[in-house]
Amino acid sequence: MTETHFLKEIENSVQYLNSNHAIKTVTADAYWPKWNSPWWHMLLLHEMRETHQIPDTIVEAYVASLNRIPFKIFPVHTHEMPEGVDPYRGSPCHCQVGNVYQVLAKRGVDVDQELPWMRPWFLRYQMPDGGLNCDNEAYLAKDEVPSSMVGTIAVFEAVLLYTSRPFTTEEKSFLDRGAQFLMKRKLMLGSDTKHNASKRESAKNWGKLCFPRYYFYDVLRGLNALTSWAEKTGQSLPKVAIQEAVESMQKQFPTGSVRIGRHSYEGTETILQSETGEWIRRQPATFFPLLSKVSEIGSVSPFLSKQWTDCRERIKEFL
Repeated sequence: MTETHFLKEIENSVQYLNSNHAIKTVTADAYWPKWNSPWWHMLLLHEMRETHQIPDTIVEAYVASLNRIPFKIFPVHTHEMPEGVDPYRGSPCHCQVGNVYQVLAKRGVDVDQELPWMRPWFLRYQMPDGGLNCDNEAYLAKDEVPSSMVGTIAVFEAVLLYTSRPFTTEEKSFLDRGAQFLMKRKLMLGSDTKHNASKRESAKNWGKLCFPRYYFYDVLRGLNALTSWAEKTGQSLPKVAIQEAVESMQKQFPTGSVRIGRHSYEGTETILQSETGEWIRRQPATFFPLLSKVSEIGSVSPFLSKQWTDCRERIKEFL
């Protein structure tokens, strides 16, 4: 399967993003509903290296919608969320902010100028072990640091890959600590904390690659980020930190053609806005043709295969 195989579906998504309906939808909310609103089309196009096709009109509407988010911090304590603000829609999570920054920066938006609250967000919520967690209660845990690979990866990518100027001292520290976090986990290990015990089972699936990743983590995404960090910063990368991940990839994909092993859009429910304007939780999610086509389990993904090829070139220096 080649990238040209998706041209019709790409065109359909671009046409949708050019529509009045898309503008209306993103004006109502920058995120919901999963997995079929303008944001998910935009993020998928970006992951397909088609960011340039995202129309100007939806980019402008999306930036405006993000700036209307009522609460631009991550509320660790319940009292931090103002009364009357929807806890599910009133504040974004680390995954969202990290991915948003990447898409908009690639699209040519001066994110630090247009959305000045995002860059400080990245640095503010890094936990002592170098990771982050989109579970608010993780920051209140005692006697352990329950960071999340899923909650860390997008923010780490945003700072590492989408900072066009020299890194500040704070950003260098953020990246080095984030890299240490990824290395400690060997890109494959789930958290050993009590707080994250219920999520350890999902870590067993990280070797099954997904596309698009959206907010999810897999071994190749981590390997790409960590080897990019070593290359971009000129720092050494211990063999032990990546060897298991590399061997897992080589065993699964000896020819270099990477097949999709699972869906990233694992949840089947979303929040939908009713005709009266009320946002209702736990509603059935819908999908769109481009998402369904590029994520077919068992199919060779040209996008994952290209990323694996790039990683193999970088890891020659370390193995």
